[in-house]
Amino acid sequence: MKSENDFELYFKPDCPYCLKVLNFFSENKIIKFPSYNTEDKTCGAENRRKLEEIGGKVQVPCMVIDGKAMYESDDIIEYAKANLL
Repeated sequence: MKSENDFELYFKPDCPYCLKVLNFFSENKIIKFPSYNTEDKTCGAENRRKLEEIGGKVQVPCMVIDGKAMYESDDIIEYAKANLL
């Protein structure tokens, strides 16, 4: 089973699909993982650059697992159910 330290999550705070993933994580006590706000005033541009470098686009939510990008909120939640709970 993977742990919370085995993935990263890129998100925008006003994205409904990102909020769906973040709410699922919170409700299921998946709370200690690296997360990157792509709209952050201080480091959002750098976070978007990293995200584009990883997956070729800046679509969020994006869960990065073993260097591979997963974009769809339902897929991210299903992965979390199977691997993190």
